[in-house]
Amino acid sequence: MLLPKLITLGGPVMWILLITSAIAIAVFIERLLHYHRAQIHSMEFIEGIRNVLRQSNVVEAISICDATPGPVARLVKAAILNRDAGREGVREALEEAGLMEVPRLEEKLNLLATIAQIAPLIGLFGTTLGMIDTFAVVSENGLYAETQALALGVWKSLICTAAGLGIAIPSYAAYNYLVSRVNSIVLDMEKASTEIVNIVSETKG
Repeated sequence: MLLPKLITLGGPVMWILLITSAIAIAVFIERLLHYHRAQIHSMEFIEGIRNVLRQSNVVEAISICDATPGPVARLVKAAILNRDAGREGVREALEEAGLMEVPRLEEKLNLLATIAQIAPLIGLFGTTLGMIDTFAVVSENGLYAETQALALGVWKSLICTAAGLGIAIPSYAAYNYLVSRVNSIVLDMEKASTEIVNIVSETKG
């Protein structure tokens, strides 16, 4: 059965579900691209910064950080800018920078999780409306109710249920995948923070 016909049979709730699915797809693609840009080869980057700082070229190290996308580069920059504050000062600067970076990574994930939770409920709402239509036909026509009229209500119920689940399942899977990407980036941030504290301490001055 063609999609336009399914949408028509599903009734107005199907349009709500279509908009919901479009939002979920948009959020997933945007976050996926964002994480792809944010995740770099952190250890290679750190080693490059180490070599530059050993030559006491702080300006070049900061320029490299500015030219490199992602939270790891911003953490390293924060550490370099606070290199004169000692190890504890650098750690505090890294903690503050990390507190700013993690919410950026988690941005919009709650929206995807919400869609995964409410899509079946929206589908259930459509199912209920379909059953109401079916019983309305039976109530008005009794034993003389036309099969086609009854079928329309049943179609609406089944299509909305299927659509709600069809949106919720991939949305939940997409949410879990994106969370794993965030955890991976945060792990890189933690490793980079440990390394840059040692590097700044070794090369200070």
